Amino acid sequence: MANKVSNFSDLIQRVAASCLLHPLAAGRHDPGDAPENRAVEQEAYDEYDSEEEEDEEREGLRVWEESQGEGRADNRVMEMEMLMSEVFETVSSMKRAYVSLQEAHCPWDSDKMRMADVAVVSELRRLGVLRERFRRKVGRRAGGSAHGPVAATLREVVAPYEAAMEDLKRAVKASEVEVENLKEKLKSATSLTKKGRFQSKKKVSCSQGQVATLPAPDLFEGTMGVVKEASKSFTAMLLSLMRSAHWDIAAAVRSIEAATAATGTAADTAISVVGAHHAKYALESYVCRKIFQGFDHETFYMDGSLSSLLHPDQYRRDCFAQYRDMKAMDPVELLGILPTCHFGKFCTKKYLAIVHPKMEESLFGDLEHRRQVLAGNHPRSHFYSEFLGLAKAVWLLHLLAFSLDPPPSHFEASRGADFHPRYMESVIRYSSGRVQPDQIVGFPVSPGFKLGNGSVVKARVYLVSRS
Repeated sequence: MANKVSNFSDLIQRVAASCLLHPLAAGRHDPGDAPENRAVEQEAYDEYDSEEEEDEEREGLRVWEESQGEGRADNRVMEMEMLMSEVFETVSSMKRAYVSLQEAHCPWDSDKMRMADVAVVSELRRLGVLRERFRRKVGRRAGGSAHGPVAATLREVVAPYEAAMEDLKRAVKASEVEVENLKEKLKSATSLTKKGRFQSKKKVSCSQGQVATLPAPDLFEGTMGVVKEASKSFTAMLLSLMRSAHWDIAAAVRSIEAATAATGTAADTAISVVGAHHAKYALESYVCRKIFQGFDHETFYMDGSLSSLLHPDQYRRDCFAQYRDMKAMDPVELLGILPTCHFGKFCTKKYLAIVHPKMEESLFGDLEHRRQVLAGNHPRSHFYSEFLGLAKAVWLLHLLAFSLDPPPSHFEASRGADFHPRYMESVIRYSSGRVQPDQIVGFPVSPGFKLGNGSVVKARVYLVSRS
């Protein structure tokens, strides 16, 4: 504006100077000066007119830009309102779908749950689409901090639903994996066609990780090694629980010794022959005696079956097929699917024989394990899982014994018998590495077997001095 005033003042001065130097008079003309003055005046008028035109153009452009800016702002506000309206509608729909998903859990309705799950996922995806629209149309257009708070607020609203969607995806993947695992286990339990590797709780493999194609004596010897490790593990846990329950371990050992004595009087068992730190061997002897009872019968005397006598060849093939299929199975999972199979009945019988009611009540404070077992179920406790490891090892050994032709002969050392290194091994390790000549059997710990090829699985015994 100051520029405009300055130009106008110059124009007035020029016109005034021209009038003073060349007054208008009728008939007076200066031929030398007239063209030059007229040119100066015309130039001044032209400059003034051009300045006015430029000012008018700038003013019109400013008004047009302001009107366009107001229009764009109105459009952005409308877009934001529409976007937020869609966000609120989507959130409301997702809440309704989530309520339906919860209602489908109780009572359980798989079809309704599947439909509600699809609806929740669909609404979450719709929220994701709205978020991308916001980022493209609003976030990029902002170009600065004007829309920063709005974008941050929208992100905060959407973030929990994104996290929920990721959790749902992870849960779906985990469920799919679990379903596949259960299908495989069910297939193994019903068709008995799966082959695999068996590992005991002590990571002992009885066949070097390979499934044998035919029953063999060395396979039986390896399986007996698994039984040995499993019996040690279960006995250690049982002894630990007895000590925690403040049992009189010495009295328990004397009771076990009395039970293992073939003939004896009160004087024979008044003083225990077991050392202070060897109570575990007496307890293992008790466990092995109970769990191996009936081993020479094809069903542990659970029924009167005579299949091994009526159809010996077919029965041997069936036993070995069961051995191969069960070898790779987890006993807990197997009994969860087939709790009343022959192996399940064997576990029930042996658990009730080993853990009598007073023992269980003193160890755990109740009889819950016994109630479940009597009802045909199998507890999911660490103690019972340890017992199942031993029961499975003995069951596999039994299947192998009835797969071999001829079957192994079972023997057990007697209390007070002389030590025979070919048929016995001491559970106590001597510093010299050799058993002293005056040692006799204090009590048997686990049985031995003589195989058809002449090899012997030695019976484990606890030795004491003859004197």
